[in-house]
Amino acid sequence: MITVVGMGAGAPVDTRVAAGAELVVGGRRHLDAVRLPEGAERIVLGPLAPALDTVETYVAEGRPVVVLASGDPGFFGIVRVLAERFGAERLDVRPGVPSVAAAFARIGLPWDDAVVVSAHGRDPRTAVNLCRALPKVAVLTGPGAGPAELGAALRDHERLLVVASALGCAGERVERVTPAEAAARDWGTAVSVVLCLAGTRAPGPGPVRTVAGPPAGPAGWALEEAEFTHRDSMITKSEVRALALARLGPRPGELVWDVGAGSGSVAVECARLGAAVTAVEKTPDGVERVRANAVAHGVDVQVVHGAAPEVLAGLEDDPDAVFVGGGGRELPAVVTACARRARRTVVVALAALDRVPAVREALAGAGFGCDGVLLQSSRLAPLPGDVTRLAATNPVFLLWGVRSHGRTEGVDQ
Repeated sequence: MITVVGMGAGAPVDTRVAAGAELVVGGRRHLDAVRLPEGAERIVLGPLAPALDTVETYVAEGRPVVVLASGDPGFFGIVRVLAERFGAERLDVRPGVPSVAAAFARIGLPWDDAVVVSAHGRDPRTAVNLCRALPKVAVLTGPGAGPAELGAALRDHERLLVVASALGCAGERVERVTPAEAAARDWGTAVSVVLCLAGTRAPGPGPVRTVAGPPAGPAGWALEEAEFTHRDSMITKSEVRALALARLGPRPGELVWDVGAGSGSVAVECARLGAAVTAVEKTPDGVERVRANAVAHGVDVQVVHGAAPEVLAGLEDDPDAVFVGGGGRELPAVVTACARRARRTVVVALAALDRVPAVREALAGAGFGCDGVLLQSSRLAPLPGDVTRLAATNPVFLLWGVRSHGRTEGVDQ
């Protein structure tokens, strides 16, 4: 039997948790906090594979093993690895208080509406994009993905970072900092978790929840044009937007660019579906419209003022998906610049038949498989006398490229 004991973030440690064990495995601080049985072997966790091999030897001989871990070892912890290798029936799990729960408790907030993401030993971009897109995120940190790195990535976003270090220990600290302040410090190795909250101060508790996790996704998408402020009907029509969203596949943890955003309808819809979004728009009034539409729909969209493709070089993070709207002679160059950096897909909406070959060539030249469709729709329109006619909308070409060998490992589930 393997007894897995969670320690560190909540109640005082029972120093007798390892009583009767012949092998005790854990981090150095966990091992130092308990009373080890006389004659028991002690393994300080470093590389996991050798420790598991030793555990397997003891289990095969029927000798008792105790594994010490932080907080709840079944929550992004060692229980997953142990269950996969030895079987859940051989585990006696005794969870402690998760570091996420302890951190939220320290600042007096519930966490049933928080998204929890691990950046420990994982690509930190998923955590960064979740922090950009959602109002309440808890990040389990790791080397290269701590408060300083998160702060540097969130400098342009209005966020409050709550850095909880050494939870449950004598040196416990819970500090509220801006992203810039976080980026400027060396936080050491004692950080337990970082909470990322929308705004510059911790929000109130919010409404009573029924389902844990982030707010429920939208009940519908491809919203009517009337849902957005736009100029002279210069907006991606809902029928086109519906297919564009299907091809973009925006989801939490990913980054989408909306290049030539116009009203920002695509950007807003991607953000409503949980993605982090950067909208690029060259006109000052267009920038203000995108911002106004984002506010009206309660989503966070980073808006960059500038003309593509030149302005794209200043965007640090590569997107998972890109939507390119509008046209102009520079369109092939814009698509090429976007395709060079997109990790998964590029979707292009255009009205001019003459530019379709150049866009297809740009996508193919960047290693994308290219497909597309001409969308023509007719909407019901009332006529006098209580009758209805069909009113045709302008035809639009929608082209999309999917990278044959994706650069992304996907969102960690």
